[in-house]
Amino acid sequence: MLGPIFVRELTTVPRAKSHYAARAALIGLLAVLGVTVWQATVGFDRDPELGETARFGRLLFQLSVYVELVLLVFFAALSAASAVSQEKDRRTFILLLLTDMRDYEIVLGKLVGALLPITSLLLVSVPVLSLYLLLGGVDPWQVVQAGVVLLSTAFAAGSLGGLVALWRERTFEALALSVLFLVLYLCLTQALAVVAPREVQAWFDPWWAMDAVLNPRYAAAVPAPYVYGLVMVGWSVLANAVGMWKLRRWNPSGEPVMQREGPDADPEANMTPDQVKEFRSKAHAAPGAAREVWANPVLWREIKTLAYGRRPVLIKLAFGIVLAMILYFAVTTLHQPAGRPAFAAAYGLVPLAVVCMLLVASQSVTSITSERDGGALDVLLVTDISPREFVFGKLLGVVWNTKEFLIPPLLLAVYYGVAGALAKTDPAAGTGEVIGTNLLAMLTVVGGLGLLFAFVMALGLHVALRVVNSRLAIVNTLGTVFFLSVGTLIAIYLIVINGGSFGNQWLSFIGFLVLGIGGLWWVLTGNRPSPALSLAAVACPLAMFYVVTIVIIAKPGSDESANPVLPFFALGTAFGFSVWAMLFPLVTEFDVALGRTTAANEE
Repeated sequence: MLGPIFVRELTTVPRAKSHYAARAALIGLLAVLGVTVWQATVGFDRDPELGETARFGRLLFQLSVYVELVLLVFFAALSAASAVSQEKDRRTFILLLLTDMRDYEIVLGKLVGALLPITSLLLVSVPVLSLYLLLGGVDPWQVVQAGVVLLSTAFAAGSLGGLVALWRERTFEALALSVLFLVLYLCLTQALAVVAPREVQAWFDPWWAMDAVLNPRYAAAVPAPYVYGLVMVGWSVLANAVGMWKLRRWNPSGEPVMQREGPDADPEANMTPDQVKEFRSKAHAAPGAAREVWANPVLWREIKTLAYGRRPVLIKLAFGIVLAMILYFAVTTLHQPAGRPAFAAAYGLVPLAVVCMLLVASQSVTSITSERDGGALDVLLVTDISPREFVFGKLLGVVWNTKEFLIPPLLLAVYYGVAGALAKTDPAAGTGEVIGTNLLAMLTVVGGLGLLFAFVMALGLHVALRVVNSRLAIVNTLGTVFFLSVGTLIAIYLIVINGGSFGNQWLSFIGFLVLGIGGLWWVLTGNRPSPALSLAAVACPLAMFYVVTIVIIAKPGSDESANPVLPFFALGTAFGFSVWAMLFPLVTEFDVALGRTTAANEE
């Protein structure tokens, strides 16, 4: 009923090895969460008391569904967007338009096909969530309502990503606008609380809808999760209807309409031989004035041409709106009359840094995948451009094209430092000591953000050059950045619910570290492992975990912040080495790093 595109995806997706690996990874993640919550509520040193298993089941169910909700929102939108954008980069999407397939078969076929792996993961998790009923604290209808929220959210996010990809012609535009529109929608639904009660807000906001599942504090004829599901289905139907309506108006885009020549339309008919010669010499010349190319043509192309879309202003406008809303929330939280909350800087700096890292990583990885899918990468690699010119031309081009995303987090960190929100000092300390402590904290935070941005740039370039499948390269890159951020936030949450105690959660943290190291090792090395990349895969999660524990626990027995120099040194050493390990082979042994040839000591 959905056409041959959906049938192809339905028959090929279960054959991929990653299909089974993803399901096993999800079950492993839920198992680690279960061990973590058990340690937080009961512990392994005694038998549970009456009611503790119910408390454990409720807390585990809450943590599991929220983690799944975050993963579904992110991966559903990017999976649908990349599925369509990859076809456009390969110039095969226009071939779909030339077939006899109807518009709904193309739009819905690509959407449902892209969501098949995500839907299978959701179906795998439902039996696990149902097992929580045996522990108590969870009602069967809560499992049903959680499934409704998760499935409708995934379908709505995927419809948004698919619509944006049908609209825009470049992969970076589709990925960036999908992320920004998602964040903008979530910000607007949070702002809805100003003019509407929580019951109405739960109809549009996925977090409040899930909160209504977990804490049904208000009675209604129709529970909020079902209304939310209907609203998301309505948004999905509207997005797909617009996609079908505009499919052949938006695509193909940017191609001039050529008039057919008549039988007497020979421009050389009344020309002299000299005029014919001059006409033919200009017939295939590029229009417009000749432009001078820089010494590094790769960098010139990245900066001086429209390599990533004709309307970058649209992305910057969307980012400006999201930035304004995040900054408003950050400033009001910092200066609220009730007093500054703990870790006030995280309320604005963390979401802004995560969004900006995703945008920078999208630009970095698509700078290579767009070249490969368009058939230009192989042509570029056989020219006399040196590996150093190619690699640093791409990296500097990413810096220039994403400067609007790099500067705001750094300026916000400076603002927090000036406001004294980055460090707590001894109340008896003098003014000079307080200023010096906050200045040192500000410098380390700015330096840490710079290191993380450099890491995601190098990661996108490294993965895109090693992984031939563009869609897989995009998912690996953005997934690594996403899990690096979300995994850190989960670790923070686990420490907080234990009152800052690390000793009660050391086993769970080891499990998270093993999963993080294994995933990062696979992304960095793939089928061509190296000692340096393997060491980087181990060092980065350990350094990130060390920084989190130092910041959260701080100085035991006092309210003072810990010395930021040691965390910054650990972060700089690990991520700086990772950047070097990814870039050095590309600059020195480019063909070997890409697997295009073998090293001198290999057969």
